[in-house]
Amino acid sequence: MEITWYGHSCFRITERGQTAVVCDPYDSQTVGYQPLKLKADIVTISHESPSHSFVKAVKSDPYIINGPGEYEIGGVFITGLRTDQHKKRENGQPVNTLYLIDFGGMNIVHLGDMLQVPSQAEVESLGPVHIALVPVGDAGSLNAAKASEVISLFEPNIVIPMHYQTPATNLKLDPIGKFLKEMGLSTVETLPSLKVASVAALPEETQVSVLDYPHE
Repeated sequence: MEITWYGHSCFRITERGQTAVVCDPYDSQTVGYQPLKLKADIVTISHESPSHSFVKAVKSDPYIINGPGEYEIGGVFITGLRTDQHKKRENGQPVNTLYLIDFGGMNIVHLGDMLQVPSQAEVESLGPVHIALVPVGDAGSLNAAKASEVISLFEPNIVIPMHYQTPATNLKLDPIGKFLKEMGLSTVETLPSLKVASVAALPEETQVSVLDYPHE
């Protein structure tokens, strides 16, 4: 299985010869990254916003998932759960959905623009999380401290940070350094993508993997 980051909160998750999933495609004019040119069988949308729900960037007529529920498409099982249930939303603030994507027994959670640390019961309802895609840059989502707290609750094998400041974005977000410091890391080697052969190949202790951007 391979996870590729395209900037902001957008990922493509693929397995050779199997269903491809894209999470939170963005409008490049809104976020500043290069225009997306992606293909996928499934697109998950955490909330309605040009920076998270620009389905036009994904060709090939994908199946769109944009809310809570249980889905099975092409052998991939996806569970959507509302987040921030205990937080009073401001007017116009979109409702966020996280997605647990079961890719042949490998459980990947995409938190979207989660704002609030979930309860222990909410975390346990998801079951084991192997890879967590976590917003860390504040500005409408988790900040570094809250992201660290969420990670300690989920206890994933691998964390991939998203939704943070980079030279390619025009959004005002916190830099990745704040999150790395919160996690007790000074630097992390970046990877072009994350490739994992199986659940058995995952590290036992939680590991942070920072992915490169952008991708042609």
